[in-house]
Amino acid sequence: MSSTSTQYDSIVSRCKEIFHKKNNDYGPSWRLFRSSSLTDQILIKAQRIRNIETSGENHVGDGIFGEFMGIVNYSIMALIQLKYPSDSENETSIEQINQYYSDSISETKELMMLKNSDYGEIWREMRISSLTDMILVKLARIKQIEDNLGLTEASEGADANYQDIINYAIFALIRLTEQKDETTI
Repeated sequence: MSSTSTQYDSIVSRCKEIFHKKNNDYGPSWRLFRSSSLTDQILIKAQRIRNIETSGENHVGDGIFGEFMGIVNYSIMALIQLKYPSDSENETSIEQINQYYSDSISETKELMMLKNSDYGEIWREMRISSLTDMILVKLARIKQIEDNLGLTEASEGADANYQDIINYAIFALIRLTEQKDETTI
């Protein structure tokens, strides 16, 4: 599992670099998104990945690697919005955002390591398309939780589902990197 931890950190580093660059370009304007809007942004990326996987066609040219990275970053944004709600993009400094990102990914990695130990790294034998489907299922669950105003009777909340989405997307990114499939990266 030490290689998983190292690979995970490498992928997170790439995602975080993009996140920081976009925050430098746009500032924390994304803080204006409601959680449901972030869920829909993730859905758009996941559905695009599924369409490319299913059809084998990619008309825009951007590979699925970048889309999975976007899923990681939008999911972290959603976790931040849940934990630190904001009504103004200027309310939170870049330094605070960066700390929130680090805290969210640390908690998510810790969860991954615990689950990975229990499940024995079975994700390494899964198809990337199955990871995509799992992300779409988690999004459907989050949308239902949002429609229920965040209330659940017996299920985890939206935050746990976002963490799972992050981990599935990172698993897919690790697998893509291992395959070095230049057509998808």
